[in-house]
Amino acid sequence: MLSRLDLRGQTPSTAELRRILPRGGVDIDHVLPTVTPVVEAVRDRGAAAALDYGEQFDAVRPASVRVPADVIAEALANLDPRITDALTDAISRVRTFHASQVPEDTTLEIAPGGLVGERWIPVNRVGLYVPGGKAVYPSSVIMNVVPAQEAGVGSLVVSSPPQADCGGWPHPTVLAACALLGVDEVWAVGGGQAIALMAYGDDAEDLEPVDMITGPGNIFVTAAKRLCRSVVGIDAEAGPTEIAVLADSSADPVAVAYDLISQAEHDPMAASVLITDSTALADAVDAEIAERYQVTLNNERVAEALTGVQSGIILTDNLDEAIRVADAYAAEHLEVQTVDAEATAARITNAGAIFIGPYSPVPLGDYAAGSNHVLPTSGTARHSSGLSTHTFLKHVDIINYDRTALKEVADTVVTLADAERLPAHGEAVRARFERGDL
Repeated sequence: MLSRLDLRGQTPSTAELRRILPRGGVDIDHVLPTVTPVVEAVRDRGAAAALDYGEQFDAVRPASVRVPADVIAEALANLDPRITDALTDAISRVRTFHASQVPEDTTLEIAPGGLVGERWIPVNRVGLYVPGGKAVYPSSVIMNVVPAQEAGVGSLVVSSPPQADCGGWPHPTVLAACALLGVDEVWAVGGGQAIALMAYGDDAEDLEPVDMITGPGNIFVTAAKRLCRSVVGIDAEAGPTEIAVLADSSADPVAVAYDLISQAEHDPMAASVLITDSTALADAVDAEIAERYQVTLNNERVAEALTGVQSGIILTDNLDEAIRVADAYAAEHLEVQTVDAEATAARITNAGAIFIGPYSPVPLGDYAAGSNHVLPTSGTARHSSGLSTHTFLKHVDIINYDRTALKEVADTVVTLADAERLPAHGEAVRARFERGDL
C-alpha cells in the first residue's frame, strides 16, 4: 500500500536524502494573496471584520467574540465525567513535566566587580490558537495553556473557531478544557482572522492584543502567522503532522502499522514513514496496514494520507544507515522500535520528539505522556524545538560592572572599538575616568 524507496546498496549524501525522502508540504506563498486581505481588514476594522470573515468562510457568526463565562462553565458542567477525569489526568502529567522546565536566573562574576547574569522573564500576554474542523482538540488547549501558565505568563487568551452546531461557540469540550485550566478569556474566532485579531486586538471591543501567538492550524492559519510575525512573536510555521518509525526486525508489525495509521487519520496531508533495514518487517507492516486501515472511522482520510507522496517505506542496508536517514528526515515524531531502542535513540540528533520502545507510541505523547505535542514539522527539527515552558520566556542579559571592573577591561574595549572604526564606543568608556587615568 505504501510506496517504497530502496536505498540498499547506496550511500546518498545528506543533501540528496533531503531531496528524495518522502515529504509533503504546503505552499504558504500560494495562499498569501487570499489571507493578506483578511489580515489587513482585521487590522483596520477589528472584531467586526473577523466576524464577517468567519460568517463568510464557515457560515457561522457567534453572538460575540468573547465567549460568555456561563457558556464556558456550562460546557464543563455538562462534560462526560470520564472525559473530565481524562483531561484532569492529562493536565496533571503535562503540568508536572512543564513545571520542571522553568530555568533559574543566574549571575556570574566574570572579573572582580564585573557581574553578568541572565534573567528569565515571561511574555506578558499570549494568544493560543486551538483549531477545529476535522476533529476536536482539547489536547491542544492543554499543550498550549499549561506551559504558558508554568512560565508565568501575565494573561492569555484562547481562540478557537465557532461551531454552527454548538450554538455558534467553540466546541464544548474545548471550552471545558479551558475551564479546567482556569482560562476565562476565550474568543470564538477561527482561521487567519483569529490570528490577526489576536495580533492587533480591538480597543472598541475591549479585545487586548497579544505579544506572542502559538498553536497549530491549517495553511490559512500558518499564512496569517507569517503575515503577523512582525507584529507578534510566533512559535512556528507548522506544516502537516508526520511520524517516522525507525525499526528493525524485532519490531511488532501490527503495532507499527497502527502507529502509522493513527498519524494518517489527522489529515490527508499527514506523513507516515517507516525506516527499516528489514524487508520482512516492511512487507508485514504494509500487509497489516492494508488489512486494518479500512475499519477505522476516518479510513478515507487515512488512505489518502498513506498513499500520498509524503508517506512511504524506506529500506536501508543496516541500522547505521537507517539512523542516518532518520536524522536527515528530522521527523516531528520519531518512534524507535529496535532491539536496543534506548541506545538507538541516543544516536538520534534530529527529531521533534523521540518515542522509545514498543510501549511509547506517539498517541501517548499526543495526550498524556506529559511531554508537549506541538512539535517542529517539515524537517525543521534539524534546528528547532517543540513548544515548551521556554517558549513563553525571554532571557535578558544583566550587566553590572563597578568602576574597578570597567577600568580593568577598558583597554580591550577601546582597542576593539578602534579596530572596528567606531571610536566613539571607546570614548564612551574613557569619559567615565579622569583624563590620563587610562
